[in-house]
Amino acid sequence: MRKFLCLLIILLAIPVTVQAEDNDDEYLERMGLYRKTAAVTDLPWYSLAAMDQYERNINKEIDGRMTGIIIKPETWFGLLNFDNKRKHSEEAIQLFGGKGMDGNGDGIADIEDDEDVLYTYATIIQQLTDEEGTMQKALETYYDREKAADLIALMEKIFHKFQTLDLSERSFIVSKNFNYSYKNTWGDSRGYGGRRIHEGTDIFAGYGTPVKSASYGIVEIKGWNKFGGWRVGIRDAYNIYHYYAHLSRFEEGIEEGTLVKPGQVIGYVGSTGYGPEGTQGKFPPHLHYGIYKDNGKYEWAYDPYPSLKRWERNTDG
Repeated sequence: MRKFLCLLIILLAIPVTVQAEDNDDEYLERMGLYRKTAAVTDLPWYSLAAMDQYERNINKEIDGRMTGIIIKPETWFGLLNFDNKRKHSEEAIQLFGGKGMDGNGDGIADIEDDEDVLYTYATIIQQLTDEEGTMQKALETYYDREKAADLIALMEKIFHKFQTLDLSERSFIVSKNFNYSYKNTWGDSRGYGGRRIHEGTDIFAGYGTPVKSASYGIVEIKGWNKFGGWRVGIRDAYNIYHYYAHLSRFEEGIEEGTLVKPGQVIGYVGSTGYGPEGTQGKFPPHLHYGIYKDNGKYEWAYDPYPSLKRWERNTDG
C-alpha cells in the first residue's frame, strides 16, 4: 500500500513539472524569435513582445504557432488571395500587391510561419511609422484604435523593466499578517450614485492594512474618485486592469507610470469615497478590488473572487 501511495504521488506531480518545463521552453523560444527579428529590424525585442502580447490578448490561441499575431490573408497575399492555400515566394506575393515577407530565408513567405509573420508585421509597423511620424500613430492606424497604441506602450515598458516574458506570477492583495475577511460580493446591489451592481470583491481589514499589487504591471491611474475614494489602477501585461479602491493613503513612490511587481505594497486600507475629495468613514474600512479585461474592442469587469482565493492559497505573508 505504501509503495502504491508513493507511486501515485509521483505520477500526480509529473504533469505539473512537465507543464512548468513546457512554459519555460515556450518563453525561451519566443524570446529567441523576438531577438532574432529585432536584429534585422529597428524594433527592440520588448517592443515586439508588447505588440505580440497585445495580439495574444485579443486573439484566440493559434494551434502550432508561438505568436498571436494575425495578418489578414488579403493583406498578406494581395491579389494572390484567391490562391492563399498554396505557398508563394515573397517576390510573387509583392508582385500582386501583398505584404507577406520571408523572415527565415527559406524562399517562402508563409502566413503560418512565426518568423515570417513577425518579420512582416514589424516591417508593416516600421513603414507606417515612417508615414505617420511616430510609432504611436502607426499603431493607432494599424489597429484603428487609439487605445491599442496606449496598451502596447504600457506593455513595452513592463517587458523592458522586468526583462522577462514570464509575468504570470500573482500575489494576494492584502498582507496576510493582518486580520482580514472577505466573501463573494460580485453582483450585489449598490445605491450610492444610482442603482448599480458591485463589480468586485470587498476585503474587510483594519485601517492601515498594507495593500499589495497582484501582478507585474504599471500604475495607470492614481488619485481620487467619488465612488472609490483614493484609488489605484494597475494594468498588467495580459491587458488586465486591477482596481484598488477606498485606500487611506498611497505607498510612497507610487505614482502614475510606476512599474510594480507582485506583492509590492501600493497603499493602505481605508474607508474613503462616496463623496467629494477627502470623504471617509461612510462605511467600514475595506479594500474594494476589481478586475477588468480588454479584448481589443471594449473593456468589461469579471468576478475576481475565484482568483483571490487561489492567490491567497499560494501567497506567504
